[in-house]
Amino acid sequence: MRESYEGLAAVYDALMRGVDYDAWAAYLLSFLQEKGPAPSVAECACGTGELSVRLARAGCRVTGVDSSERMLAVAQEKARMEGLTIPFALLDMRRLALHKPVDAVIAACDGVNYLLCAADARAFFAAAYRALKPGGLLLFDVSTRYKLSTVLGCGTFGEKTPECVYLWQNRYDETSYLCEMELTGFVPNGALYGRFDERHVQRAHSERELRNWLAREGFTEIAAYEAFTREPPKNVSERMQLCARRP
Repeated sequence: MRESYEGLAAVYDALMRGVDYDAWAAYLLSFLQEKGPAPSVAECACGTGELSVRLARAGCRVTGVDSSERMLAVAQEKARMEGLTIPFALLDMRRLALHKPVDAVIAACDGVNYLLCAADARAFFAAAYRALKPGGLLLFDVSTRYKLSTVLGCGTFGEKTPECVYLWQNRYDETSYLCEMELTGFVPNGALYGRFDERHVQRAHSERELRNWLAREGFTEIAAYEAFTREPPKNVSERMQLCARRP
């Protein structure tokens, strides 16, 4: 079984084509307006750079960080094709270290769900705190406990697209709040298919846990929203956005 996203990197954008990254970037930028026209941003778990590129286009000075070399290669080529200067770093978000402090640290699209225990989440929050300027913002979202337990749960999903055929099987544990996902994909290669197998594990962190861990690392003005709104999360919200400030 490969490390997460190493086999998936080549087809990730095709499988995510239904995501409105323009709206997602605009939502994140709405939090950054207070930082002026060219805020400095570190995007952790940046993946193939869809948000990094959009934030840079909007005037942000972006650094992209991810733990997958293959995802970063896609992101780097994407930035090059756009004529954008975005430094990308192969780095574990729990050990985020930057040359200069930034106005915002961002982790979008489940990055924090991959931190499977309190110690890992707090390590990232502590690293983000150190990477921020005073008054800087930490912005991240998570798939909620409702989504991982009920929407994905112990289900099996499959899809055939021109780029890939995949089978996705989930197992959710109500005690640990861990959702284990096994993905088998087949990518066309001439008349044949190349196969990849990956295992992903996410934890369904609760709002209470996240608020507590953020506060213990020194963050203030902690707020939680139903993703893409400024409304409080609901019991059936599938994604939750957190915003916290380094005082």
